[in-house]
Amino acid sequence: MTPDFSASDPAGAKSTILVVDDVPENIEVLGELLQPAYRVRAAQSGVRALQVARTHPIPDLILLDVMMPGMDGYAVFAALRDDPLTRDIPVIFVTALDGLQEEEKGLELGAVDYISKPLRPTIVQARVRIQLELKRARDRLRDQNHFLESEIARRMGENLLVQEVSIRALARLAEIRDPETGNHLRRTQAYVSVLAKRLALNPRYAERLDHRTIELIAKSAPLHDIGKVGIPDYILLKPGKLTPEEWAIMQTHARLGSEAIEHAEKDAERPVPFLAFAKEIARHHHEWWDGSGYPDGLSNEAIPLSARLMALADVFDALISKRVYKAPITQDGARDMICAARGTHFDPDVVDAFVAEFPRFAEIASRYVDEAAE
Repeated sequence: MTPDFSASDPAGAKSTILVVDDVPENIEVLGELLQPAYRVRAAQSGVRALQVARTHPIPDLILLDVMMPGMDGYAVFAALRDDPLTRDIPVIFVTALDGLQEEEKGLELGAVDYISKPLRPTIVQARVRIQLELKRARDRLRDQNHFLESEIARRMGENLLVQEVSIRALARLAEIRDPETGNHLRRTQAYVSVLAKRLALNPRYAERLDHRTIELIAKSAPLHDIGKVGIPDYILLKPGKLTPEEWAIMQTHARLGSEAIEHAEKDAERPVPFLAFAKEIARHHHEWWDGSGYPDGLSNEAIPLSARLMALADVFDALISKRVYKAPITQDGARDMICAARGTHFDPDVVDAFVAEFPRFAEIASRYVDEAAE
């Protein structure tokens, strides 16, 4: 049975000190010395000390004898430090060994103090009080840090939510003028995320597509057609084929969207990472791998990776969706068309990622089906 020199004290009313010594008389001396001010528990072996240290109430401080049979104080200390439940309990070594070398060894191991026998009551009480005060200060600081971390996380969550809502609201400015696109934004955003995660498995892209970058690209994807707010309705909503002049105007939406985002960047007090990807996507998601796209005729690796991902996601969704100027085609038909355009319209690596993730594309298309289609 573990001696408890203040069993009548309510749990938690006083700091708890664990005294570890194989000599009962030494435990008695320390118990009587500390008991008036603290709740004192005791153990007469290293094994028992570890058991007591892990049970409620967890000690606030341990006075640990060094010279004990079987498991000595250094071994007990090492075991305490290996256990997440006890590793932060401050330990004062108590020993009859007289020598600077032993004291240095205990402090190097991580003990907070070292008391030599024979014990001097005033010194023991002072050092115990100091270490408990330091522990309380550390605990308060830890609690404050936890509170600040949780508060920062909460505010960041709120900021991210506002950012997400703002992005979607801006994207809706373009989408609301073309009501048949329905859940296009949700689908293409999900497609881009799936493509990027698959492509990240390719060693060539692993460094470029880390978790944070994939998040930023996916977050910016809904702004790909923001420039359509600058396209006249008679062109944007025309049910038939556009004339060459009308098509030239339609193509300007890529430049208009990029410029709008660039202006937003300049107005920001500091760089906003996702806007850089949004600008790339808005301007270049209609570029072709072979250089025949618009607005800048970029080809191959000159096309930003974010835009190459968006290009495939956008075309796949357009193919399977109903528009004022066309009927939808099947998902398998869209897959075959995209595969046929591998190396001409689309980056071959992105097409390969699409083929590998085609079941996910089909699942996303079903999950966010347009109301009209449903």
